[in-house]
Amino acid sequence: MALKPCDNFEMYKPPMLVHNNVSLQPFNTFGIAARARDLAVVDSKHSLQALVTSDWMSAQRGLGRGVFVLGGGSNIVLSADVQAVVLKIEIAGVSLVSETDKHWVVQAGAGVDWHEFVCWTVAQGWFGLENLALIPGKVGASPVQNIGAYGVELQDSFHELDAIDLRTGHAFTLNAAQCAFAYRDSVFKHAPASQHAMGLKGRAAITHVRFALPKAWTPTLSYLDLQRKVEQTGITEPSAQQVLDWVVAIRSAKLPDPKVIGNAGSFFKNPTVTEDQCNDIIGREPNVVHYPLADGRIKLAAGWLIDACGWRGKTVGLAGVYDKQALVLINKGSADNPVSGGEVMTLAKAIQTSVFERFGIMLEPEPEVV
Repeated sequence: MALKPCDNFEMYKPPMLVHNNVSLQPFNTFGIAARARDLAVVDSKHSLQALVTSDWMSAQRGLGRGVFVLGGGSNIVLSADVQAVVLKIEIAGVSLVSETDKHWVVQAGAGVDWHEFVCWTVAQGWFGLENLALIPGKVGASPVQNIGAYGVELQDSFHELDAIDLRTGHAFTLNAAQCAFAYRDSVFKHAPASQHAMGLKGRAAITHVRFALPKAWTPTLSYLDLQRKVEQTGITEPSAQQVLDWVVAIRSAKLPDPKVIGNAGSFFKNPTVTEDQCNDIIGREPNVVHYPLADGRIKLAAGWLIDACGWRGKTVGLAGVYDKQALVLINKGSADNPVSGGEVMTLAKAIQTSVFERFGIMLEPEPEVV
């Protein structure tokens, strides 16, 4: 079924407005076969507002149905068919919206491909996002996850975002403090504890994101993989384009292309422990990969922990652990016989159990399990 955005939802009756019983297999990078009971594609702030305030949507809320916002499908595991109303966000557009003495402020629609946006900013001479190159997904999902890689997190250059209240259709703007960013976390990942609580999971959809990119730019090269690139090339003061190229090369060597091998990227968050806990682990496992944090805690490499437990290359059904990076779970099935969400989660739970039994650490999944 060809899916086309509807410019004015109020002109259509529900059967034309909402696509029923839609396969989500093409819309999640793991390639899991699941279906959406109802799916609507929105390509503008106004079409989203029209849908949210429609009589049909009001009726669905009355039936207790929630809303699931779908971007690039790169950070989700579909454990079953989705009963919530699925909103596929395809809002496009990139632009320079303002300029200060210290920053360029650039904006992207929530449906813009993240890597393409990073490449565009660097090509324009606006730097700061290059370490986040090749992260799969859409711009609208980047604040939800507070994406990060190679010493940089989205919050480091975030300015503000625009969103729509999925109950009322009202537009609102949030700054960094209001997004409550933390490690792979934000206000968008938490359901509200009460009617007036701030948690926005299932209650808002991001339409545009703005970034403040510094005019006084210096490369961030703190991660070991980037330091190795400096040593290998002899380039001690790389350009932003050079850093971007290095990051693409590093990620391509370690991580499977989801267009070729279905996956959701890094499956587990890197856990943090106290210095005493880390020293205890080092006493038993001297080679454990760890990074000191500014607050005195220590970040451990989840991939190393999983690898140490012998999971690299292992499978459960059609779910497997990538043989080049134990942090990545993959779809070992085919388009006609894909992995199921149940197989993925069975493998994930087995890995969690192994790591906990050996290291006393419970790994936390990074993708959202739907």
